[in-house]
Amino acid sequence: MTINIPDTEQKRIVIIGAGFAGLNLANKLASSAYQIVLIDKNNYHQFQPLFYQVAMAGLEPSSIAFPLRKLFQHKKNVFIRITKVEKVDAAAKTVFTPLGDLSYDYLVLAFGVDTNFFGNKNLEKLTIPMKSVSEALYLRNAILNDYEKAITTADFDTRQGLIDIVVVGGGPTGVEVAGALAEMKKYILPKDYQELDCEEIDIYLIQGGDQLLQGMSAEAGEGAKSFLEQLGVKVILDKRVEDFDGSFVYMDDGTSIRANKVIWAAGIQGNRILGLPDQVITYGNRIKVDRFNRIEGLEDIFAVGDICYMEEEAYPQGHPQVAQVAIQQSAKLARNFKRMLKGKAIDMFSYKDKGSMATIGRNRAVVDLPRYKFKGFFAWIIWLIVHLFSLIGVKNKLFVFINWIWNYFTYDQSLRLIIKPKVERKTVGEKDNTLI
Repeated sequence: MTINIPDTEQKRIVIIGAGFAGLNLANKLASSAYQIVLIDKNNYHQFQPLFYQVAMAGLEPSSIAFPLRKLFQHKKNVFIRITKVEKVDAAAKTVFTPLGDLSYDYLVLAFGVDTNFFGNKNLEKLTIPMKSVSEALYLRNAILNDYEKAITTADFDTRQGLIDIVVVGGGPTGVEVAGALAEMKKYILPKDYQELDCEEIDIYLIQGGDQLLQGMSAEAGEGAKSFLEQLGVKVILDKRVEDFDGSFVYMDDGTSIRANKVIWAAGIQGNRILGLPDQVITYGNRIKVDRFNRIEGLEDIFAVGDICYMEEEAYPQGHPQVAQVAIQQSAKLARNFKRMLKGKAIDMFSYKDKGSMATIGRNRAVVDLPRYKFKGFFAWIIWLIVHLFSLIGVKNKLFVFINWIWNYFTYDQSLRLIIKPKVERKTVGEKDNTLI
């Protein structure tokens, strides 16, 4: 069985993944002489940098997601298929999916990364990652559900397990989540849960290294730590989480923390796909590519974004796995595909670092630019502007801007809904034992 895509004389580029890299590549080639097939398991693009605001009830998922078909509805050369890719056959130039198989002239792997639990099954089963909109919503439900339970729980130790939260990982995601939790504790929970003593709530951020935001400057790491501590977050450095049993977090120095919820932001690893040679897979499951984003030894298969590993003089251990790398690589690859159509030589990729930033609650952020480093209110404004204009769609930009303005002046997100999945349909004659 084959996927129903019209056969034409155009060369076909199949792109797997609609993240920053895959979507940008498809968009830049949408009006070219190629036929583009974009495959993703979701029918929307997710703006990952704002997942934490969905989890903290600051934004709704629809504000940071954009339907793929809406983006390409006037592009006749772009075909979208919502499915998973099970296998690649490089010799036959074919990808295999549950919908059927699909041939290609060029294949681009842009399916990104997932959470890395470092082989610990307890951490994988019991902690809460945040690499998708659905995981962000799950975290929102878990936090709000536990606060609802806490106001009716008399036992102090049990209540602490419900209200205390541990965030593992001191990168941008961990820092931003911890800051948002601290602001929720300070401004929101005292209004919503007046029966609860919010001074009992402890928020921990655990980082295995000696600095937060290790991909940024030491000044940014120190600034983030200072801002978090001002907000009441208990920052723990140079300790690693070894295990979690659903009630206690256990660290490598033998100490433990009582908490029912652990947010895992401590590592990422590349998603895997069958059919690629073992020798092209490097550490973190990343795929080795040359300076043209071509997978080593595979002339017609490319990889872009977080999943690819490319060395250049300034980055001998590969590029940082950030959105700017994905956007720049996909833009260069799009230009190279157009050059290939004209029979021209293709250009090597070189990453231009435009800077890094992270926000720690309202009026607080750290920014590292190539020539300048600063923090505080101005850094926070820069963070807001960059992320607002990076969103896809005028409506999304407008809704996010309105939410941010409302939240800033009212100290109230007003989106704290516990959205429960529908109970599975009962079979005939089955007794309903549910309480609600």
